[in-house]
Amino acid sequence: MNEEDEVLFERRGVAGIITLNRPKALNALTLGMVRAIHPQLIAWADDPKIHCVVIEAAGERAFCAGGDIRALYDWGQAGDPTALDFWREEYKLNTYIKRYRKPYVALMDGINMGGGVGVSVHGSHRVATEKLTFAMPETGIGLFPDVGGTWFLPRCPGETGMYLGLTGTRLKAADAIYAGIADAYVPSARLETLKDRLAGGADPRVALREVVEEEGPAPLASMQKEIGGHFSKGSIAEVISSLRADGGEWAMKTADTIEAKSPTSTLVAFRQIREGAALDFEDCMKLEYRLIERFVKGHDFYEGVRAVVIDKDQAPKWKPATLAEMSAGDVDGYFAPLGADELTLP
Repeated sequence: MNEEDEVLFERRGVAGIITLNRPKALNALTLGMVRAIHPQLIAWADDPKIHCVVIEAAGERAFCAGGDIRALYDWGQAGDPTALDFWREEYKLNTYIKRYRKPYVALMDGINMGGGVGVSVHGSHRVATEKLTFAMPETGIGLFPDVGGTWFLPRCPGETGMYLGLTGTRLKAADAIYAGIADAYVPSARLETLKDRLAGGADPRVALREVVEEEGPAPLASMQKEIGGHFSKGSIAEVISSLRADGGEWAMKTADTIEAKSPTSTLVAFRQIREGAALDFEDCMKLEYRLIERFVKGHDFYEGVRAVVIDKDQAPKWKPATLAEMSAGDVDGYFAPLGADELTLP
């Protein structure tokens, strides 16, 4: 184990512990990390001395703030197929975690967005601490809520998932538990106790009962009437119209937020979340790969990363520029099968 490695692996008793180890980069997920984690999970799945897996992160600020967007931008701009390699291998890892045959305990202690969600939310036991800040902000950089968002967002209560996917709203622990994105609240100070109990062979459910605490009421729960009333509509145009007609401060700010995102991404995300409700997990991941293959060849992802990550002017120039210039049919091609290039899953 080398402290310079992007991801660290440790055996502690009967637990295999994965530590994301890029704290200065908020533990953003790289292709190298994906390529290290997946085979290690396979090895531990076959190892009778390992009873469970724990995934955590180094540093105080973040579990994982997303994928290594700058590298993906550079690869895509250069026409380097490594960009698609990253997403293909990441989606395969997400699927493997979802189907993992041993307990997989994710310690979401800090910022958790995008790629970090993909290596945590699909685990069997998802722990939120007081430091958790969860979001799926992809439409703001010209992408869509991937890494299994097609699966878990439609399965949030009511229209919560559509609200989160279109707005990128940030959640703390109580809301994450309400939304079904986390299972339990454990203060950061008690995570070492939890790991020690897991390493000693305790059943994760028993170990969690020993350290879990009540986080209090979830603000999202009190907003269900408003969220459901607006986000249950049949199109993005109707969602915006409903919010504008409401006229309240929250509704108007929410409409402004959606309209500031990439119009293409917003239309794709709306349809993606609706379709995901009727798909199994593997088909959700195949759909996401179809979408990403088209986004890599488009404009808005690169413009979004330029505006948010590179120049940081926060003023992306989307093409098309507004939702009013588009219709739902404009994104049909994003959803078309890829033929021989479809994502293959075991």
